[in-house]
Amino acid sequence: MAELFLELLSEEIPAGMQARAARDLSQLVHKALADLNPKEVFSTYGTRRLALSLTIDTQIPARIHSERGPRETAPEKALAGFMRKHNITQDELKKDNGFWVLERELPARSAANLIAETFPDLLWNFPWPKAMRWGKGSLFSWVRPLHYITCLLDGEIVPFSLMREDDDAHGLTSSNISEGHRFLAPGTFTVKNASHWREELQKRFVVTDDSQRRDIIQKGVAALAQEKSLKLVEDDALTEEISGLVEYPVPLLGTIESQFMDLPAEVMQVSMRVNQRYFALKTQEGKAAPYFAFVANRTFDDHGSLCIAGNERVLRARFADARHFWDLDRKTPLADRVQDLEAVTFHAKLGTQEERSQRISALAGIVAKAMGLSETQINQAKRAGLLAKTDLTTGMVGEFPELQGIMGGYYAAHDGEDIAVSQAIAEHYKPRGQDDTPATASVSNAVALADRLDMLAGFFGIGEVPSGSGDPYALRRSALGVIRIIRDNNLRIDLGALLFQAAQNLSERQLTENNALKDLEGFFTERLKVQLKTEGKRHDILDATLAVTSAQKGETLFEKHLDGDLVRLLSRVDALSEMIEHEEGKNLLAAYRRGANILRIENKKDGPHKGQADSTLFTLDEERNLEKAIQTVEPSISACLKADDFRGAMRHLATLRPVMDSFFENVTVNANEPEQRKNRLLLLAAFCQEAHSIADFNKIEG
Repeated sequence: MAELFLELLSEEIPAGMQARAARDLSQLVHKALADLNPKEVFSTYGTRRLALSLTIDTQIPARIHSERGPRETAPEKALAGFMRKHNITQDELKKDNGFWVLERELPARSAANLIAETFPDLLWNFPWPKAMRWGKGSLFSWVRPLHYITCLLDGEIVPFSLMREDDDAHGLTSSNISEGHRFLAPGTFTVKNASHWREELQKRFVVTDDSQRRDIIQKGVAALAQEKSLKLVEDDALTEEISGLVEYPVPLLGTIESQFMDLPAEVMQVSMRVNQRYFALKTQEGKAAPYFAFVANRTFDDHGSLCIAGNERVLRARFADARHFWDLDRKTPLADRVQDLEAVTFHAKLGTQEERSQRISALAGIVAKAMGLSETQINQAKRAGLLAKTDLTTGMVGEFPELQGIMGGYYAAHDGEDIAVSQAIAEHYKPRGQDDTPATASVSNAVALADRLDMLAGFFGIGEVPSGSGDPYALRRSALGVIRIIRDNNLRIDLGALLFQAAQNLSERQLTENNALKDLEGFFTERLKVQLKTEGKRHDILDATLAVTSAQKGETLFEKHLDGDLVRLLSRVDALSEMIEHEEGKNLLAAYRRGANILRIENKKDGPHKGQADSTLFTLDEERNLEKAIQTVEPSISACLKADDFRGAMRHLATLRPVMDSFFENVTVNANEPEQRKNRLLLLAAFCQEAHSIADFNKIEG
């Protein structure tokens, strides 16, 4: 085995492209050298370089390559095409097991030759999301100008060039040259192998491993914060991004002037993060700290004093801009901004943000009422719904869209709105993502649901539904948000009825002929399956439950099988999941399947078998015991289901397992006497019907 080492050194690669590029490089090289048995593949990346090392065979031995062509009986055109493809005559083919077969002797091939032949095309066609050309005359493109291609096989250069016909590809050829840190160790050095490359770069102020850079950043920033008895505002995404911007991370600490400390903490954090890639710090009490941390890409003789002063000066200018927006925005109350939303288009077919605010306000009142909130809370939900989008017209949100809602909450509090109203405005976007938690305040949840239900009903109402991987309006995320709000807060509401109300708020002008409102039931069913799968639960249990669940009657968009009370539905799913995880449940499931299978076969002959079994035809105690057990549990199961006590219903059903085991063990269902056979099939049907009142066990996998 030989070690292959490849490094591609360029100008700075955008941080967001580095990890994927490293994966692509690894996969492409692995595929290109598959015949050389590549092993021990290791790839790494940084702001200026992608690198890869692996071990491969030194050569592909001589071998006979066999390729099967068309059948002997295939049309002549097929055979002619096969010969044309390989530039051969029919004499060079042989017949084998009814097919034309081409066998060729392939000579041994060295790894170096294969690399030199395949790598130029690999680099010409590298799948960068965005690539650029530079200089003059060459069509070769890379994410940023490429400087060096280091390619060594067991320490020896594998010679190849990217030149193509009249294109010199900037004269790029493979070499054993690399560079250290641009400022701390400028100049090139000769690479001997992968380990030598890492050791030399370590000496030349380049940390090659991304995870090591992230660790340096996290621990360094946390240590600086600890020196001031502060805590770091954790931000893994920022750490990852900075790791892709520096080759030699050096964390430093700067100071925030006291005149900016009255800005909202979120404003300070977003301004630091978005504009400057700075880390925010907080006190032990959780308040914004008058310090910030940042990461330089080099060491300093003055311990970074000049660099810190420069960054403090830059941040001062950013905070001054933020203060300008903060002071200016508060001069106009949110209530006076509602009319301004008329100038903000939400969607060409769904109207302006002002129309949407009116719809959200009305729907928030309906949702709050459905949640059983007080009249005061209902009015608060309406008010918050009306004002929820008004911060879109403020300068602060225009500068930092990430602060939507948050700024509305601050401005509402400044305007003297009720605390519940300002809180609902601030929280109505929650949960903002998979890692965020829904709000807990009732008024906040009423507005959050109204916002999402209006969006879902609106876009389905105009036929703009997600398809495949396309979801430009993030409707899947909205639906998952609705599910999480309902589940996390145990809200006993009828979701189908609320979606119906949301659709009623749309005008005839907005509802198009292509409206897909009836698809919302299936859409939410799929999202429930996704949610259960994410939690590691079985989606087939949901299918089994939905098969016997009826939608609520009346004005609802869930008209087929989806119970609008998701809490009740998922409680039923949880109870069924628990039951079949236990041995008793598994045995009962096996008994159900056995009985259902017999019924399915016999029903095809002379079924269906429905009705009450005739007790006078019983000849065995097992028949009598089964009928008695079914009659005993039926009212108990029915009562439990009416009381939404699904675990109780499962427990009563599970009591049938011993009598079913005994029945199958001692009773021949297909008796010779026709009346006795029919009577026993009726007993099985009664058992299956009882089980079916809880779930369709046929849909449970495994």
